[in-house]
Amino acid sequence: MRWISQGDVLVVKSIDRLGRNYEDILEQWRVITKEKQAAIAVLDMPLLDTRQGRDLTGTLIADIVLQLLSYVAEQERSFIRQRQAEGIAAAKARGQRFGPPLKERPEDFCEYVKRWRDGGISAREASRRLRIAHSTSLK
Repeated sequence: MRWISQGDVLVVKSIDRLGRNYEDILEQWRVITKEKQAAIAVLDMPLLDTRQGRDLTGTLIADIVLQLLSYVAEQERSFIRQRQAEGIAAAKARGQRFGPPLKERPEDFCEYVKRWRDGGISAREASRRLRIAHSTSLK
């Protein structure tokens, strides 16, 4: 957005590239076309090309199409998130573990845990000495 200035043309493949949801898309469209006075060309929807001067009817139709497509884009994203959550829940129910594989505990792990609990060493120092990342998950 910083680079767009008056008279520029922003070309996007699809309207959903302008924002994450309905309000974002409409707000970005308004900022680009009204505040920055730049044009937008949507490749997969030629009706939403603001480069040509439009009469009142053309502007009305473009606004209606923009509102409809913005709504559809948000609904599609919502369905994707829902299906993803369902897939993750099903995988977890099957016992699927996510993230990097668990590592074996180093032989001297218990010694460093005891030193950490006694306050003699920090957790980060213990992990450094054990040659594992601080966030490593162990078996």
